Amino acid sequence: MTVNHHIEQFHGLPVFDFVQAVDAAAEAGGAVLPDLPEPTTVAWRIGLNYESEEAFTERWEQFLDTVDAERVAAVVIGPWFSEEPEGLGSALEAITGAAGRLPALRGLFVGDITYEESEISWLEMEDVTPLLTAFPRLTELVVRGGTGLRLEPVRHEALTALRFETGGLPVEVVRAVAGCDLPALRRLELWLGVDHYGGDAGVVDLAPFLDGTRFPALRHLGLQNSLLQDDIAAAVAHAPVVARLESLSLSMGALTDQGVTALLEGQPLTHLRTLDLHHHFLTEDVQQRLREALPEVGLVLSGAGKPDDRRRYVAVSE
Repeated sequence: MTVNHHIEQFHGLPVFDFVQAVDAAAEAGGAVLPDLPEPTTVAWRIGLNYESEEAFTERWEQFLDTVDAERVAAVVIGPWFSEEPEGLGSALEAITGAAGRLPALRGLFVGDITYEESEISWLEMEDVTPLLTAFPRLTELVVRGGTGLRLEPVRHEALTALRFETGGLPVEVVRAVAGCDLPALRRLELWLGVDHYGGDAGVVDLAPFLDGTRFPALRHLGLQNSLLQDDIAAAVAHAPVVARLESLSLSMGALTDQGVTALLEGQPLTHLRTLDLHHHFLTEDVQQRLREALPEVGLVLSGAGKPDDRRRYVAVSE
């Protein structure tokens, strides 16, 4: 699996590509900008086209000057580079520098970039801590890409959803997330990835998310996209946090019968609304055991690999 399409919805809103709309109007010979949606009704996507000769900061300023920025609730950042992947620093500076012009911003997705535009492991990231400090009312943050990614532990009163999508999530970032004070956080998803692409966290590094002492509002936990999925499942099987979760995702990784057996022999999971295990290496017998043990739980078991495949792999790496 690769990330091969742009997101169509974010923060409960359809995504509207601002740059594409403006460029299409210009190519059609329009003397004025196209009719644009109401600012509150869409998540605004701003990103450079591959052959663009403009800087991201120019497009960002055009967006701020064109749309009623004070009413924008969600923003999706696409490619900040044109022909060659390059650092995110200037784009982040422009985004955080505009915080005063975006008082209603609640959702921010950084890195809506497909496989064709740049493989996820090639995305050169930066310290994303300023996104949290600049937007204290932000409720949802998604960051795609792990190379060079950094985060410092922070306190953020409003954040309810945090997701890192990577082919390799640095252990320093995992530990920084664990060190954050996020009293409102309800959803946490970590695509851990593989060591070859910087995913060097071990199960021990996930302990703060499992012992139930962090993030008192947490109701969904995703520990995903790892070759260590069996070991993670064994740890989750006895993790105190599970009792207060409404949904759990151990998907996208190298999960086998061993991991699911540990889950089924651990604490009850019947209270869960959803258990997402898609992209796995489970036998049909163990999948049936899950269905019989958890008849009221919404099981996601799509994307089955061959259980006897010695080369087990994660869904997203390079």
